[in-house]
Amino acid sequence: MKLTGNTILITGGATGIGFALARRLSEKGNHVIICGRSEAALRKAQEDVPALITRICDVANGESRHSMVEWLKAEHPALNVVVNNAGVQHRRDFNTDPAIETLDQEVAINLTAPIHLIAELLATLRQQEYAFIINVSSGLAFSPMADVPVYCATKAAIHSFTLSLRHQLKSTAIRVIEVAPPIVDTALGGGTRSEGTASRMMVSSEEFAAEALAQLEADKDEILVGISADTRRMGEALFERMNSRS
Repeated sequence: MKLTGNTILITGGATGIGFALARRLSEKGNHVIICGRSEAALRKAQEDVPALITRICDVANGESRHSMVEWLKAEHPALNVVVNNAGVQHRRDFNTDPAIETLDQEVAINLTAPIHLIAELLATLRQQEYAFIINVSSGLAFSPMADVPVYCATKAAIHSFTLSLRHQLKSTAIRVIEVAPPIVDTALGGGTRSEGTASRMMVSSEEFAAEALAQLEADKDEILVGISADTRRMGEALFERMNSRS
């Protein structure tokens, strides 16, 4: 993938790995648009990287998402890269409290929202000489952490969906890429993040972004960073080891 001269949308791009990717891609001469639910976070991201274009959008809300899509068509018709990065993670214990009140939101943000967004932007992407859909899954898509079961399930679903979408679009000019981060030191999950992530080969957002972009530039369809390469290769064989607490 050529990493210069693109018009790129990154969902959840104001913080964490989304912002790390946005910063680096902007520095490489791309036209980078970030969206998110927090006006304050978007404002801070733009203060740090003034070239970024920001848009308040809750991708899980149909009206908010449709409004952004129409804005993109009107204001940024050259859009040729969509990075579905927005995600949330909640711990759930079905022995005590599975926190069902946040279930639908987690599934919507992590799974159905990116599918909707892709469908709504396909017409724009088809107009470009070349285009990319980049879906951010997780190393936990292949071997889950049991205390964040819905998060892992949505990421496994995104992995499966990405394979099918790549197959369906293989005769078009749209390439479909999966990025599977390892455990990255971000605010994902806040105080509810998986207990198993604290010391398991965690990398910084900047380290992740550097490696992910290097693999993108090397033209890979599946970007596996850090421990994600092991979880992809070994899958459920790692499950007991990852979920054992000493």
